[in-house]
Amino acid sequence: MIYLNNAATTIQKPPAVADAVVAAMSGAGSCSRGASPDDLAAARSVAGARVKLARLIGFRHPERVIFAHNATVALNTAIFGLLRPGDHVITTDFEHNSVLRPLHELERRGIIELDYVPADRAGRLCMEALEGLFQPNTRAVVATHASNLTGAITDAATIARAAHAHGARFILDASQTLGALPVDMAALGADIICFTGHKALMGPQGTGGLAVAPDLELTPLVHGGTGVKSADPFQPSSYPEHLEAGTMNAHGLAGLDAALEFLLALGIDRVEAHERALRERFVEGVAAIPSITVYGVDDGHDHTGVVALNMAGIDSSSLADRLACEFDIATRAGLHCAPRMHAALGTLETGAVRFSFGWYTDAADVDVAIAALTRIADELAGGSGAYGA
Repeated sequence: MIYLNNAATTIQKPPAVADAVVAAMSGAGSCSRGASPDDLAAARSVAGARVKLARLIGFRHPERVIFAHNATVALNTAIFGLLRPGDHVITTDFEHNSVLRPLHELERRGIIELDYVPADRAGRLCMEALEGLFQPNTRAVVATHASNLTGAITDAATIARAAHAHGARFILDASQTLGALPVDMAALGADIICFTGHKALMGPQGTGGLAVAPDLELTPLVHGGTGVKSADPFQPSSYPEHLEAGTMNAHGLAGLDAALEFLLALGIDRVEAHERALRERFVEGVAAIPSITVYGVDDGHDHTGVVALNMAGIDSSSLADRLACEFDIATRAGLHCAPRMHAALGTLETGAVRFSFGWYTDAADVDVAIAALTRIADELAGGSGAYGA
């Protein structure tokens, strides 16, 4: 199988990731809930992942790297933990439902007011609209670092500066970028960075979390056991326990620790250059197929290794099915949990087919995908061969 659905999850991992999970399954106990060698091994592995994650984002406070099941839980922790009744929030049309739905829920309850930085039909985030959205009660701006649909990278540093100039906090959803692009928390000006382990970080599913600036306090989303200060009737104020209730996923985090070690040795710059080259090769290749529309090509943004497209004469789900069944190519069709972005592009009714490349994708995979699309387009055109061999 040619796997081009890395924006959803990476199937191909560094071999050390699976090795670490298997070893933890048979040799890791309960983190922070015992002093046996196996329990301490689990604690060391989790602490190692915390330190490596902090190093990856240039963050000097590893104790404030909080682990969660995924980016969705991390974003809920950040959003519900920060916002209060009467707050105003700004977000963008680029957002995934992991941002949109928590904010919509708070808006529905009458707790917050909500505004959006719009995206236009070309897929460009209209940054000139941002300044006019701030209100005296704006408490936070929540933005993705890159669209999970078009791969367009947002100007996060500019958003952060605008937020801070108005006394607001900046929450960055780095689900699509951490591991694929250099992400520096201080340089980007993020007060909170939320991430997942199973995408570009190439770790196991069920891992993720958030990094919280040292001058920011969040109300815990979940309350319960932490393994420390058990006589206290309330969640401990110390980090990371303040936001980490319940038994840690030591097995998954052992795998994430191994993935982080691999990436730190490899260098994120190499990953970025590799995926950028694959995207450019793919976009250039499908440009020769007149029936294909690629979204966001002229949006003015830099991009991650993600491309969304449609082909005239076939709906997105059918195109993805043909790629899977006839060519053994995995993509993702539909709305990609990004309804506002699809609405901006005019694809809310049709969806789109997303191709997303990773570290283990190679040029040959891209060429096979281009050839498959060419063949399907040629067949839809009546077999004239007009779109290539």
